[in-house]
Amino acid sequence: MRTKIGSLVTGIMVALFISACASVSEPHPLVGGWAITIDTPIGAMDANLTVNEDLTGEMSSQDLGGAALEAVSVDGENVSFSTTVDAQGQSMTLVFNGTVVEDRLSGSFNTDFGAIPVTGTRL
Repeated sequence: MRTKIGSLVTGIMVALFISACASVSEPHPLVGGWAITIDTPIGAMDANLTVNEDLTGEMSSQDLGGAALEAVSVDGENVSFSTTVDAQGQSMTLVFNGTVVEDRLSGSFNTDFGAIPVTGTRL
């Protein structure tokens, strides 16, 4: 009887362990650090993008400083977020729409001045 109970308990523990492992999902491919290039009308600007597992994050560059990411959304390979930056004393909201495929990010910031292309690679 003891052997049957021991086997049953062991079987339940193994099933619970496998179930717990299966329920842990991989973070979205957007999560992590990115070196991005923003192709502005006045030339390319380099920046860093950091996205945390809880889909918070920050974009920072030497020219624009740091700005929090807002409304981060992921749907398969499609991603979007917004951020408000200080561009030479002018507050500007940038809305990004694009895709993440493997270690490549591509899309554009939609601004009052039109779409600005963005490309990036994982750090």
